Amino acid sequence: MDKFKGVFPALVTPFKENGEIHEESLRKIVSFNIDKGVKGFYVNGSTAETFVLTTEEKKRLIDIVADEAKGRATLIYHVGNISTREAVELAKYGEQAKVDAISAIPPFYYKFGFEEIKGYYQDIMDSVNLPMIVYNFPAFSGVQFSMDQFLDLLQDDRVIGIKHTSMNLYDLERLQYGSKKIIFNGHDEVFLGGLSMGAIGGIGSTFNIMADKFVNIQKLHQEDRLEEAFAIQREANNVIDALVKVGVNQGVKYGLEKLGIVCNGCRKPFRNLTDEEKKYLDKVFADNHVIENLIEA
Repeated sequence: MDKFKGVFPALVTPFKENGEIHEESLRKIVSFNIDKGVKGFYVNGSTAETFVLTTEEKKRLIDIVADEAKGRATLIYHVGNISTREAVELAKYGEQAKVDAISAIPPFYYKFGFEEIKGYYQDIMDSVNLPMIVYNFPAFSGVQFSMDQFLDLLQDDRVIGIKHTSMNLYDLERLQYGSKKIIFNGHDEVFLGGLSMGAIGGIGSTFNIMADKFVNIQKLHQEDRLEEAFAIQREANNVIDALVKVGVNQGVKYGLEKLGIVCNGCRKPFRNLTDEEKKYLDKVFADNHVIENLIEA
């Protein structure tokens, strides 16, 4: 499982002014982060604004990323949806694109029972020959798994792990200990804590603009240089605090714009940042050594 060990930016979806996917910008984001030392990418997740994209756009994302990465990075393709039918369609498309794994948020909104959710994952996995990473994000999905339910899902050999986007690091440790499978830390602000509790790496939104910080944190953690790792985590958290205040997706895309990558904000109903919020981010980025080097055209 070494190809899953490390830092995985949850890629944003840059847009053109007309609202279409900005292919050139997405390619730049991929290459920029590969140069920063990331292990791979999480494509079409929450940060990509997946639930305001069309099915064809979701397919287009993996086409572009796979072509740009050209085997230089591990690709995890998020296919989750309320509809099993669409999730299966995307999983099959990901298999054609030769992704390394698929991932899926549990079906939400209708308050499905655990057996229905378990059936949803089994249906997706039955449709392809790819490993599955369950996307646990209770704050957004509204789905709260018990530990027994987690371990039930993880008994299936095709489920290789969990993207654990939860502040409950006790559960993270119990999941890793109880299943011996891959657990990704999902909240960037506790990345170092997640590593200490057994995470193999992280999947995160803010990695798009400061992946080098998290690559260094993981390296320092492995070398038991925890004081240095914590200092970098604190810098990252200063930035994360600011992003949370203005809107994480909007703030990350603004950071990419500052690097020279056109993103054109987020798709409605996301709002645009105000000039005051941009000035606030400028100061926080500068104070914490983010967005220091422009990406060459």
